[in-house]
Amino acid sequence: MSPSDACTGIEVDRGTRIGTVMEKVELAATQAGFTLDPAQRTAAGRLARLDAELTRKRRLFGANPPPRGVYLWGPVGRGKSWLATAFFEAVDVRQKRRVHFHEFFREFHAAYARHRADRRACELAVAELLDGCRFLCFDEFHVHDPGDAMMMGRVLTSLFEQNITLLTTSNYPPAGLMPNPVYHHMVEPLITLLESSMDTVEVAGPTDYRAESRPTEARTEFQRGGYLWPGTARQLTAAGLVRPGPDERCGVETGGRELPALAVREAQVWFDFAELCDAATSTIDYLSLADRFDHWVLSGLPRMTGGSRDAAQRFANLVDVLCDRDARFHLIGEAPLEECLRGEALPIDINRTASRLRLLPVLAAPEDVGAAAADA
Repeated sequence: MSPSDACTGIEVDRGTRIGTVMEKVELAATQAGFTLDPAQRTAAGRLARLDAELTRKRRLFGANPPPRGVYLWGPVGRGKSWLATAFFEAVDVRQKRRVHFHEFFREFHAAYARHRADRRACELAVAELLDGCRFLCFDEFHVHDPGDAMMMGRVLTSLFEQNITLLTTSNYPPAGLMPNPVYHHMVEPLITLLESSMDTVEVAGPTDYRAESRPTEARTEFQRGGYLWPGTARQLTAAGLVRPGPDERCGVETGGRELPALAVREAQVWFDFAELCDAATSTIDYLSLADRFDHWVLSGLPRMTGGSRDAAQRFANLVDVLCDRDARFHLIGEAPLEECLRGEALPIDINRTASRLRLLPVLAAPEDVGAAAADA
């Protein structure tokens, strides 16, 4: 075979790969009960080319450089995470890994602590976590803390130096990360790195798919929970919940300390909003507890107008963890969800939080509101 024939064969194989991956993604959409919209189709086409680049044959001389990554961004509910999942399952690369932002940083900080005595602690931690990985799918990328921005820049630099191709999803374009003008300059080196190493693809179709009801779509465990207000006895019974008794209060150990819980019943844990979110808890605490409990109940969600910004951010982080872990979640509020999620102290990612909570069926009927007095 001549070199030109070999090149032609590679191009045919590349075209076949692109078509095959597109077919797999379209089939996954059909099975989920929808058709790719134009923005999703454009993104899927770029991902299909990424598959062809990841699986291409090696050149006769020397190794291929790693393909450029893809940065998918757009408003909530437009299918970015769904596309990333469908592509991750379709791509024919064995050395691949998909991880959520919070999960990765929990693992990274633990690995970093093991190497902290070495000046190359960051690089060694990344190498330890991603040893042999060629393709990493990093979901829900966001940076709101100046310290995180600087560390993330070091992590991604190390990741790209190790020839790992990255696919990430975000609600922000690279230039929109950490929009606070006081701190934005601290994220600019990270923005430059992302834009020079990855192709930015916007997924911003007109439809918020999380807001649509599709009866044919399989419900996740998270969606088997529900939103209850104001939490009457009838609502709790209908949801299969039993209000905790005073003798069920207990401490739940995490990170060398105890958090107060209203009840622990095998794989179910029940917390009060004020005790969990007003306290100095962290995302690492929620991840640790999610390792042990796959059914969470959180009662006492208040109207957040005038509330604590820190408490609201902790609540948003908790929803992220439970949704990504696909844990069953029953949330009990004092008002309709839209009313609770209003106020000046809400986190910057409140739209993502609201979008995810809309996946929960509302388990309150208007007549239940008047019955709340009977429970008091």
